[in-house]
Amino acid sequence: MTLLDSRTALPAAPESPKPPSRAAATLRDLGLGVRFAAAGGREGWIRTLLTAVGVGLGVALLLLASSVPHLLDERNAREQARSEVKISAADSAKTDTSVLRLDTSTEYRDRTVVGRLLRADGSAPVRPPGVARFPGPDEMVVSPALKELLEVPGNELLRERLAYDITGTIGDAGLRSPNELFYYAGSDTLTPAAGAGRIAGYGADREADPLPPLLVVLTVMVCVVLLVPVAIFIATAVRFGGDRRDRRLAALRLVGADIRTTRRVAAGEALFGAVLGLLIGLAFFLVGREFVGSVEVWDVSAFPADVVPDPLLALLITVAVPLTAVLVTLVAMRAVAIEPLGVVRRGKNRGRRLWWRLLVPVAGLAVLGLTGRVDEYAYEPVKPFPIAAGAVLVLVGLALLLPWLVEACVKRLRGGPVPWQLAVRRLQLSSEAASRAVSGVTVAVAGAIALQMLFAAMNADFNRATGQDPARAQFAAYSEDVTGEAATSAIEKFRATKGVEVVIGSVQAYASKPGVYTDDDIPPTTSLTVGTCDTLRELARITACEDGDTFVVHPPGDKDMSAWVDRTARKGKVVEIGTGEGKPLRWTLPADSPTVQGRKDPMGDTHYGIMATTGAVDASALPGAHITAQIRVDRSVPDVAEYVRNTAARIDPGMRFVTLDSVERDRQYDSIQTGLKVGASVVLLLIAASMLVSQVEQLRERKRLLSVLVAFGTRRTTMGWSVLWQTAVPVFLGLVVAVAGGLGLGAVLAWMIAKSVSDWWLFLPLTGVGAGLILLVTAASMPSLWRLMRPDGLRTE
Repeated sequence: MTLLDSRTALPAAPESPKPPSRAAATLRDLGLGVRFAAAGGREGWIRTLLTAVGVGLGVALLLLASSVPHLLDERNAREQARSEVKISAADSAKTDTSVLRLDTSTEYRDRTVVGRLLRADGSAPVRPPGVARFPGPDEMVVSPALKELLEVPGNELLRERLAYDITGTIGDAGLRSPNELFYYAGSDTLTPAAGAGRIAGYGADREADPLPPLLVVLTVMVCVVLLVPVAIFIATAVRFGGDRRDRRLAALRLVGADIRTTRRVAAGEALFGAVLGLLIGLAFFLVGREFVGSVEVWDVSAFPADVVPDPLLALLITVAVPLTAVLVTLVAMRAVAIEPLGVVRRGKNRGRRLWWRLLVPVAGLAVLGLTGRVDEYAYEPVKPFPIAAGAVLVLVGLALLLPWLVEACVKRLRGGPVPWQLAVRRLQLSSEAASRAVSGVTVAVAGAIALQMLFAAMNADFNRATGQDPARAQFAAYSEDVTGEAATSAIEKFRATKGVEVVIGSVQAYASKPGVYTDDDIPPTTSLTVGTCDTLRELARITACEDGDTFVVHPPGDKDMSAWVDRTARKGKVVEIGTGEGKPLRWTLPADSPTVQGRKDPMGDTHYGIMATTGAVDASALPGAHITAQIRVDRSVPDVAEYVRNTAARIDPGMRFVTLDSVERDRQYDSIQTGLKVGASVVLLLIAASMLVSQVEQLRERKRLLSVLVAFGTRRTTMGWSVLWQTAVPVFLGLVVAVAGGLGLGAVLAWMIAKSVSDWWLFLPLTGVGAGLILLVTAASMPSLWRLMRPDGLRTE
């Protein structure tokens, strides 16, 4: 036997393959999760679609919210483009392109119809944006919405008021929104004497009024309250089907996967559902965008072309949604011990900890407190970010408190009817899914309560008492187009209108003391009011009155103004009536005119000066006079307001016509409140969809159990009541948290703006909305429940 030569090389042992890098392993596991979500069979696809639809609804709403800045910019740009460049109404200012213009806006059944009466000064008049041809005499161009309204049967009163031939429609460039009621009408009789002004063109530079500090706070809170529930909804949607996913991950552990691998696989599934949700959300947004022009919520609509997301916000949504899905899944997996033989979460857990959940809302209140008070008269701009951060922390903290409260309460419940016991036992075994579904309701209601408290605290600042008395008159009309018999006939036409009970109608002019005055002297001047005895009694404290009487009226409690009136109204002396151009009318005030005290009219104005009945002064001969009519109507007459407005339009198309109201609302405040109503309506629909999807997902998880219960004789009505109680208990507890948190947040916000809480019971209507959501979701989930309780649900593999 010979020895091997030591120089002979031994065959090299095969090298073991290098383990993949951490990045490669992560990508591999994420890809495996994507494959499970995409190729997991019918059950896997249903769960993935539930997640994607839930995320898609939230993404669509976020894209809509990110479109609001562009929408408002485009709306303001169109309004700026049609704003008028005004010039002097004198004949010397006329050009070949200038136009006489009179505002003829009106109201129709609580909707505003904006109108302009136009007359060209030359052969090439400037045209408003969106108008292809300048309207000729007795012609008008209208917005598509107004044209549609005029064509609807039952709107004869509006067609009677706008008795012009429609020759065209206004394009989008000339309208703020697709549902705006707007028209331009032509005239060949319009003059500056009728109150018309002259314009040189369109596109005047106008700076928007800045929001007051209090409205800045209000706007920030509206954004927070509307968007935080959407973010929570998306975080909830990525958790759909968690129980089924955990069982599949347990099978992976059985074949050798470690904990980190299973977590990455779960993250991959969530990532696929989130990306699919982004695509579905984009599809929802693009489809809904095409119909946004035909939808009007709280009198607000928009052109589809205006609904364009801000690029930076859209990019943030695209990145944040998948990232949120992965992070939420990884955090949720930390509380679950997935072993080869099952999921430990199904056993007895140690319970949720409270201390760190309380820190979040307390930190939010602390941030708001450290921000300090907002001075409504300060010139410094309000810092919105600390206010938004504090409110977000409070609302998110309430969502974190809810699971602990539900778990703490349901574990103490015992006994009761069978449906109640089934619901309670289900919540005792797993209350997490129910708590997640209700968290959106909790946050939305809490935010709405805080906002309503804020609105109530600001109400006095943005709702001014006008002093008007709607009990004495509901409408007032004012016209400067007074020529000849029109002075008295206009009042008679109002009295003859259907449904009119009382007309406090008068013709007013100015009376002054005759004499020669230098530029530094102010001639004694007062008003002259001509009307019937009934009218004069409404304007002054007159007892005895006959046609032909005259009166000198002093303002009550004002000695200086009374002395000024007496300097003009010298009994038995001549006064001159009329101001401005033209020869004044000389008239002698009777020496026996009694002196009386004036009183407030329904508009809230105190009258004084000279008052004369129609038999004492010829109202049709007064130079520079104007008509004022305050009208009381019979509200039981249908469309009585439209009859009165039609009369006003026949008398003078440019007659100013107003509705009397005891309170005047600030327009910016009112628009913010309208925006809140629009957003809240959309968010509530989203929350209802969230609860419904979550409820259907939970029922699918229990398909076999439901079938077994029915097979053993459980009645379907018992199961239906059980589903109701499973929804009702978390919602009730969520509303308790919402009321407590909302009242606390609202009180802190009221303190920030140095206001007091005016009503602590504002939460009652909002809790009713929450209760209505319970019934809505339960009723909508019943068809799915009946379908899942069929015997074929007992099949298994």
